[in-house]
Amino acid sequence: MEFISASGEDRYAAVVRAAGDTVIGLDLDGTLSPIVDDPTQARIHPDASEVLIDLADQVAAIAIITGRPARQALALADLDDLGEAIGERGKELHVFGQYGNERWSSRSRRIVSPRPPSGLGSFLAELPALLRRADAADAYVEEKGLAVAVHTRRLAEPQATFERLLTPISELAAANGLGIEPGRSVIEVRAPGTHKGDAVHTIAGEVGARGFLFAGDDLGDLEAFSAVDDLRREGLATLLVCSSCDEHDALMRRADVAVEGPVGVLALLRQLTADARATRL
Repeated sequence: MEFISASGEDRYAAVVRAAGDTVIGLDLDGTLSPIVDDPTQARIHPDASEVLIDLADQVAAIAIITGRPARQALALADLDDLGEAIGERGKELHVFGQYGNERWSSRSRRIVSPRPPSGLGSFLAELPALLRRADAADAYVEEKGLAVAVHTRRLAEPQATFERLLTPISELAAANGLGIEPGRSVIEVRAPGTHKGDAVHTIAGEVGARGFLFAGDDLGDLEAFSAVDDLRREGLATLLVCSSCDEHDALMRRADVAVEGPVGVLALLRQLTADARATRL
């Protein structure tokens, strides 16, 4: 754990003191799950469940806020079982899927999801021709129900292809009333409006939080960082954690703490658990 903001250590200490009323918000890919070439094989770190169950004793709630569909996140990260274990501690696990468009909790045990955005079908129909024109026909297209993600990580030149696709995909999305969310070798197309920052504000309000820690690794987490900044201005104890942010200086510049991927995130959460427990003694 490396404190990279001038107030990082003080902000960490404030979150420790407010731990019992703090929400822990966590991205999934790159934060709790290692980044892999095949997104359907991204499994949560094997130590994550144990760490989060232990952490649940010390905090108000834990929220997974991810761009993945909620059902996919539940399956890949075994969140149903994790939620049950956290529920046995008298706490609740919340899952916000597709940037907050979907919701699941360990108490309700059901996914609440809106209808797919209009225009998504037309976008999908026109996408293959766009990829062929951009010499990216082999890009992996992931249909998420409420969104479509175009992955370039498997290609020979992932970053160059990503940059070549960004403008035409943006234009096609806009023509169909959709927005884009660029990430690590991926361009996601979805309905504009809802983002991870909305999820941060929602869960903070529902819990009546006095503190909020958010850890993320990608450009899609910037709105969550901004929402946590809003909470800080309202007087909450907050901490922003950047996981493996070498690819995205924008996130690193906003963070209080930098860690090395899921292993570093879990080490930070273990330390937070121990420090919060010691503070209560």
